[in-house]
Amino acid sequence: MKNLLFFAILISMISLVFSCKKDENSTKLTVLLTDGPIDAQEVNVDIKEVKVNFRDDSTGWKSVQTNANVYDLLKLQNGITTPLAVGTYPTTNTVKEIRFILGTNNTIKVKDVIYPLTIPSGGDSGLKIKVGKQLANSLDSLIVDFDAALSITEESTGNYKLKPVLKLK
Repeated sequence: MKNLLFFAILISMISLVFSCKKDENSTKLTVLLTDGPIDAQEVNVDIKEVKVNFRDDSTGWKSVQTNANVYDLLKLQNGITTPLAVGTYPTTNTVKEIRFILGTNNTIKVKDVIYPLTIPSGGDSGLKIKVGKQLANSLDSLIVDFDAALSITEESTGNYKLKPVLKLK
């Protein structure tokens, strides 16, 4: 099953490369999502929108065409990624930050019980990660590791909180 998903993603990425007209002044930026291991059956994160910031202030945010969905992070382990967002931007741009806007359907499944994942902050403003990467003249991609093991804490009440730890790979 994992091999099938890997090949589907690989074929999709290759198709993107060959189907796009080459423009020396712009490139297609792809944001991919992956995860590391955690002791749970599912970790579902509701990603509604991805934005990139090309400036050092808050005025450079651009929405990226996002595959809005609830993603089970545990299906994105061991080198498996999924395309999350794609946009075409001038190669003169430097990606300063990425922001994930999350929905409310965030859950964790532990021992066959599904618990809501509450987000103390970030639910309204989104989750940001610093990037600082100049775009290249070819297909460019950024892999964001949403580290579920470091991001989820179980409270003494038995509730779970999502305090996302995002890393750029």
